[in-house]
Amino acid sequence: MSEVVWTIAGSDSGGGAGIQADLHAMRSFGVHGCSAITALTAQNSVAVEALNAVSLPVLESQLQALATDLPPKAIKIGMLANVQQIQLIAEHLRYYRDKWPQPPVVVYDPVAIASSGDSLIEEDAQADIVDAIKTHLLPLVDVVTPNVHETQMLTGVYLIGPSAMRDAAVRLQQWGVNSVIIKGGHWDYPQGYCVDFCLHGDQEYWLGNERVITPHSHGTGCSLSSAIAACLAKGYPLKDAFILAKAYINAGLKVAQRYGEGVGPVAHTQFPENLDDFPQVIEPGSWLGDALDFDCDPDFNYAAGFASCPEKLGLYAVVDSFAWLELCLAHGIKTVQLRIKDADSPNLEQDIKRAIELGRQHDAQVFINDHWQLALKHGAYGVHLGQEDLHLANLKAIQDAGMRLGLSTHGFYEMLLAHNYRPSYLAFGAIYPTTTKDMTGQIQGLEKLKHFVPLMRRHYPTVAIGGIDVTRLPDVAKTGVASIAVVRAITEASDPAAAIAQLQQLMVQYGD
Repeated sequence: MSEVVWTIAGSDSGGGAGIQADLHAMRSFGVHGCSAITALTAQNSVAVEALNAVSLPVLESQLQALATDLPPKAIKIGMLANVQQIQLIAEHLRYYRDKWPQPPVVVYDPVAIASSGDSLIEEDAQADIVDAIKTHLLPLVDVVTPNVHETQMLTGVYLIGPSAMRDAAVRLQQWGVNSVIIKGGHWDYPQGYCVDFCLHGDQEYWLGNERVITPHSHGTGCSLSSAIAACLAKGYPLKDAFILAKAYINAGLKVAQRYGEGVGPVAHTQFPENLDDFPQVIEPGSWLGDALDFDCDPDFNYAAGFASCPEKLGLYAVVDSFAWLELCLAHGIKTVQLRIKDADSPNLEQDIKRAIELGRQHDAQVFINDHWQLALKHGAYGVHLGQEDLHLANLKAIQDAGMRLGLSTHGFYEMLLAHNYRPSYLAFGAIYPTTTKDMTGQIQGLEKLKHFVPLMRRHYPTVAIGGIDVTRLPDVAKTGVASIAVVRAITEASDPAAAIAQLQQLMVQYGD
């Protein structure tokens, strides 16, 4: 059953923004959109000619009708025309939060100015509206998504650089909202680039891409916040919703067109599946990071572009001992990862050295998990690292040695972060729950894997990992993923050799 997402916003009679754009974006991400209309605007592609706020009883009746039959996983709030509407919506949000067993995630796009430059709030009450937003609404909002102008209107912080973006986001958090996404469409810094910023609790996420040159950008803010709400409703973490929504907007801007005499609307396409539409994750040490004056750890050895490995790594066994590695190689598995988590094991170096030598004897790809120093010392075929290890390992030394680098990714933000390094392969998971490590909040499922594979398989060998066994392997293989990693399917099998044979057969049968 499709997730339900509400949009509480104004109607754009020109069809480019407001609830019209919201419902288009929600449909693109596979949720069912419902609407409660706050205002009927008379607008076209040139101007907003009239703003007609609906009465409170009319707005109330819409909300009550939806609540009795179509409770949402997420609510996107757009244009609220006056103080009374803000107070009414806040009253309902408090009720949902206090009374519903699963209160919805609330995404607020504080729409104030249309693309034409016309105001979308009752101007004679603008100061009161801003005060009501801060006092009544923001404490009940999970994510707020202002653009540069709206950020400055709400906070009084003039956005002249990255530190000002941080200051403004912190100020918004001080009024009660947990997460802030400041859209960079009107912020040309560095020149020619669009940089967006997210502050989630105390975690920072920066995205950047070359500006898409088009005059037709009507409805981008509405569409982005609706895409974020849809992704959150489907269980994506905010950092993934942020990057997917941005890719969706970039794709829409590239094919946007004019319908009237003025600014055309952003186009509504599909779940983003072209890597060229995705922004770059900005990190210290990257070009955009340097342009934004990010502090970089002087000991960090950044490197991008690692030695290649076979496009199809096949069945990929992940084991925690030399004995298991030896068994897997003896039964024909050509890709094995030695994952010994006990860094104080007295036999650690000896086991790693023996594993590397045995891999050479079997003409196999043996990857060493985490222990990159020992992998370097003994000339390993490759090393596998988690995201948390990227800034700890000497990537330049790994690259110079010609070793392959495999990276774990748990979602789309981490996927794009890993892409900065151009590794030898990308692993995506956990596809299913697993007992081998704590994957709280990181279960991806088949649906996300089906989106990951077409994005990355033209660029990297792809690996699916996490809770995969003989019953699940066929469905995973049908996604087109190039390799499937297994752990317990071998090490907890009553007959490991028979399990390996069955898994290998399924890989041949269902792999593309």
